[in-house]
Amino acid sequence: MLERSIDILGDLVGFPTISSDSNMDAIGYMAEILRDAGARVEILRDASGQKANLWATIGPEADGGLVLSGHSDVVPVAGQPWRRDPFAMVRQDGRLYGRGTCDMKGFIAACLALAPQMAAAVGDRPFHFAFTHDEEVGCLGGRALAEELSRREIRPAMALIGEPTSMQLVEGHKGCCEYTVRFTGTGGHGSSPELGVNAVEYATRYITRLLELRAELKARAPEGSPFEPPHTTINIGALHGGTIHNVIPAEAQLDWEMRPVNMADQDFVKETIARFVAQDLVPEMQARAEGAGISTEVMGEVCGLLPMPENQVRDMIRGLTGANGVNCVPFNTEAGLFQQIGMDAVICGPGSIAQAHQPDEYLEVDQLAKCLELLDGLIAAHGR
Repeated sequence: MLERSIDILGDLVGFPTISSDSNMDAIGYMAEILRDAGARVEILRDASGQKANLWATIGPEADGGLVLSGHSDVVPVAGQPWRRDPFAMVRQDGRLYGRGTCDMKGFIAACLALAPQMAAAVGDRPFHFAFTHDEEVGCLGGRALAEELSRREIRPAMALIGEPTSMQLVEGHKGCCEYTVRFTGTGGHGSSPELGVNAVEYATRYITRLLELRAELKARAPEGSPFEPPHTTINIGALHGGTIHNVIPAEAQLDWEMRPVNMADQDFVKETIARFVAQDLVPEMQARAEGAGISTEVMGEVCGLLPMPENQVRDMIRGLTGANGVNCVPFNTEAGLFQQIGMDAVICGPGSIAQAHQPDEYLEVDQLAKCLELLDGLIAAHGR
């Protein structure tokens, strides 16, 4: 089964599913393997028709199923110093090199390879496959899939998200909220700054308020928070604006993100910054130029995965692996989306997150073997 998984992984790497491009060929390939194993397959296209989620089921139309979840998209390779073709997998010295081997086509390949075994073992609780698009750019596919599943009568009980954790069990991570804020002012000569509305100046005042909130969030850290750092964080990602020393910049753009530990912090930051914009910044700007203003685009708001006292899939994996504990991680995944619609969810997958997004990304063959061993155990336990 290991060699079958490696063969499938090589095929998956050959599909250059960078988030800016279509993933339809890769989804079609996955769908064919699952249909051959007897799965009922749905291909759920986005509005463009160029992206799709795959939802497939082996077993009865019944509650209580186990979802195996992974994202099909990968990050770009442009500008990275690859020493080999990133979309032609190479096996060398116990490693499988190629974009997406680690993040996270290795897990998908293992699931696809074992689909016939699931069909042979399934009982009254189904196995589901959830392979999504655009996780790397805001979990767009995962959010759409969660909305679709929430409208259905069938309720899966558990979800395993196979992000690279070196096969360590993870039960928690923070949310991820990303925003682009555009400031529109009026230009002019730098010798008379009072005659214009300096978009960069207002952007810096907005940033200053975010940095003040960053300090306040430290004091709001929940007691016993399992995260590191324990509080909600804010990061200023990029500020663009202006052209030269002596021109008043009429436009500016700010990209920033927040990693909330809970919804209360997320709401606190959003409401506080919205009030500052509406009551302070915009009135000042429009008093000097009627067309001036600030607009915010939500690039993505993905909920976190909260550690829960009761979690079936966590306990099942603990029993199979003998793991004594579980972890929380700083990176974001689609796991919280499944938890939000009522499933117990954990993250556990092959490969190290240190390899994700890197040039010469690789997955150790031994990690893929361990993933197959875990899935074997889950098939036996869930399929009874």
